[in-house]
Amino acid sequence: MSFLRNKLVVLALVLLVSVLLYLLLPAIRQGVTEPNLNLQKLRAVEGNSLPAMNLTVRTGQVAGATPVFYRETIPVGKEGTPKPTRIEVVFLHGQAFTSKNWEKLGTLAFLASHGYRAVALDLPGFGDTPDADSIKMDQDRVNFLVHFLDALELKNPVLVSPSMSGRFSLPFLMQHSQRLKGFIPIAPVGTRSYTAEQYKRIQTPTLIIYGEQDSSFRTQSLKNLRQLSNQSIVELAGAAHACYLDKTQEFHDALLAFLSKLK
Repeated sequence: MSFLRNKLVVLALVLLVSVLLYLLLPAIRQGVTEPNLNLQKLRAVEGNSLPAMNLTVRTGQVAGATPVFYRETIPVGKEGTPKPTRIEVVFLHGQAFTSKNWEKLGTLAFLASHGYRAVALDLPGFGDTPDADSIKMDQDRVNFLVHFLDALELKNPVLVSPSMSGRFSLPFLMQHSQRLKGFIPIAPVGTRSYTAEQYKRIQTPTLIIYGEQDSSFRTQSLKNLRQLSNQSIVELAGAAHACYLDKTQEFHDALLAFLSKLK
C-alpha cells in the first residue's frame, strides 16, 4: 500500500513539472531579445565580417509640433552602457518605406556592430510619425530636420537620403552643409532645384549610390549630383531604384568604406 502511494506521489510530481514547463517555455521564448536575433541573421548574410559587439535597439519620439518617431541601434559595452561611437549616421527613407525597413534590412545593426550610432526616423505622414500640414515648403523641411538633430544631440552626423527624402535632405544640405560630416544620396528627388554653382559650393564629403538598372536616375539626378565638389560614386550592379534592397551586402560594404575614411 505504501509503495503504491509513493508511486502515485512520484507520478503527480512528474505531471506537475510537465505542466509548469508547458506554461513557462513560451514566456522564456518571448524573453529572447530581438537585437541579438537580428544580429545573428545579419551574420548569416555578412559572413564573418561583423566584429563581436553587444548592441541595443531602442525607439523613441521627439516632441514638438510634429512628434517624430525614430529607432536607433548603438554599440554597448559588457557592462551594458553605451560605448563611445565613431560617427553618427541618420537614415531617412523613400516613399514606400519607413524607418522599420532599415531595421529589417539589418543596416542599423550592421553599423552599430562596427561602432557607429545608427538612427532612422519616420518622416511626416509615414510610419509612426503623424502627417503635418505645417510642413509644406523647403524651409519647413529644413526646420524639421534641424529640430530632430538638435533634440537627439546629433551634432555632426552622416545623412543617408534615398529617393523621396531628397525633398528634406537637399534643402538641408544647401543651408547647413557644415552640420554634416558626410552625405549619402541614394537616387534622391529634387536635384534639379539647384544650380551648378550651388552644388560646387558644398564641400561635404558625399557618396552617391545608385542602382545600375535605375535608368531615370542616371539621366537626371546623377548628372546634377556629380557637380558636388567632394563626391564619389558607387553603382550597384543589377540593382534597381531601391538598390539597398537588391544588393544589401554591397550597399553595406560601400557604407562602411565611406564612413571609415571620414575623420
